[in-house]
Amino acid sequence: MNQTTFPIVKTEGHPALNNVCFLDVSTGKRFLTRSTMKSSRKETIDGTEYFIILRDVTMDSHPAYTGEKRLVDTAGRVEKFTSKFKRAKKVAK
Repeated sequence: MNQTTFPIVKTEGHPALNNVCFLDVSTGKRFLTRSTMKSSRKETIDGTEYFIILRDVTMDSHPAYTGEKRLVDTAGRVEKFTSKFKRAKKVAK
């Protein structure tokens, strides 16, 4: 098979990969990787310049990964709903 049979992949169509550091703002943990993302904030880590991308939640702080249980005030929500429903019912009469 020769090269004329198969098209050659164009190199200019792919976005450039950048060195990126995802920073979990709640824990301070850094995840160094490569991505097409950029930011205005840069930092040099171990002699390499990285774009800093701030994240509120990552696998380091998300309850599904950490096993941390969070209680939700369902009683307060139910009371709020019933009081709201009662007001709407009175207005409709």
